[in-house]
Amino acid sequence: MSPARRRDAVKYLVRRHKVSERRACRLVGQHRSTQRYQVLLPEQERQLAAAMNALAAKWPRWGYRRVYQVLRDEGWAVNRKRVERLWRLEGHRVPLRRVKASGQKALGHDGNSIWMRPASAVNHIWAYDVMSTRTRRGGLVRILNVVDEYTRVALGVLVDSSIGALHVTAFLEQLFEQHGRPRGIRSDNGREFIAATVINWLREHDVEPIFVEKASPRQSSSIERFNGSMRDEVLHGEEFESVLEARVVITAWLDIYNQQPPHRALGMMTAAAFALAQNVVA
Repeated sequence: MSPARRRDAVKYLVRRHKVSERRACRLVGQHRSTQRYQVLLPEQERQLAAAMNALAAKWPRWGYRRVYQVLRDEGWAVNRKRVERLWRLEGHRVPLRRVKASGQKALGHDGNSIWMRPASAVNHIWAYDVMSTRTRRGGLVRILNVVDEYTRVALGVLVDSSIGALHVTAFLEQLFEQHGRPRGIRSDNGREFIAATVINWLREHDVEPIFVEKASPRQSSSIERFNGSMRDEVLHGEEFESVLEARVVITAWLDIYNQQPPHRALGMMTAAAFALAQNVVA
């Protein structure tokens, strides 16, 4: 039953059976404030919209809730939902706030590019980067990839719904135990990598953070090439139901990537075979 019909039922009970409005509202399930609400006539609603628009023009950063409160203070007998409806009909939107700088500036330069500082041995320079995809239902999937630039071996992949600085350091600690520590790690200027937590942690482990120039992915082409392979061979051809399924599928593909495709830069050897030739277990 609509509020209007319940309102009529309350009036009938009060008039016919001589019960109080409070008791009648309780019987029909009508809130007393709803019962006493006076429906605005079209002319009154037009005046309300005009008053609301005047406030919106005067205070452009206010939302409808503030405007509603001021209208109530000015004597308008109106509920919040009506103001919200009129607010949307009039096309009002609160302007987006200007995002303040996080204080973290791009740290890289072209002197850290892969051609200016190439990897010359196993565990000389690693590279890492973060990718994103979505589950079938739209959930975010974040992927942290780590490769050895010299051997092209994909050292590991972290798949989760979010990846922050603490996730990065915890994952790198696992990789250091498995593969040893590199002398440096090349990356872009993503927030996960330029965070003070990550930079300080790397330096404590005698690993140099190597940042390429901002918006210059070619300067870290080894990880970008790996990202492209993952995107073409997995992400573009799979639909994941969950982060867990994405983790299983991507981790399984990692072994395929290391063991099967030959690389021209490695003399048409696979990454695993080339690493083995360098007396390193992939």
